[in-house]
Amino acid sequence: MNLPKVIIDLIEAQNNFDSVAYSNCFTENAEVFDEGKTHNGKVEIENWIDKANKEYNAVMKPLDYNEKENILSAEASGTFPGSPIVLKYHFQLSDGYIQSLKITG
Repeated sequence: MNLPKVIIDLIEAQNNFDSVAYSNCFTENAEVFDEGKTHNGKVEIENWIDKANKEYNAVMKPLDYNEKENILSAEASGTFPGSPIVLKYHFQLSDGYIQSLKITG
């Protein structure tokens, strides 16, 4: 699987529960859409992932990557109902950073 470096960095940050490193994968004005909510900008993204890490202890295992559409399928496991589940991470990349991330089931 040929993943862009920023996505490799994001997975590593997630699996290390490092919310600062996670948010550093995004542009300053990036947005994340997850569980029906949108998080705008690096500070909001860092706060969101920090809370999620503490609540769910989720780790990601990449399963497949569609290079044409920038969609990563990954198994997410942690302390949440239904774990593990397969999620799709829809990325929009810009200059080596993530501009937009939408997480769907």
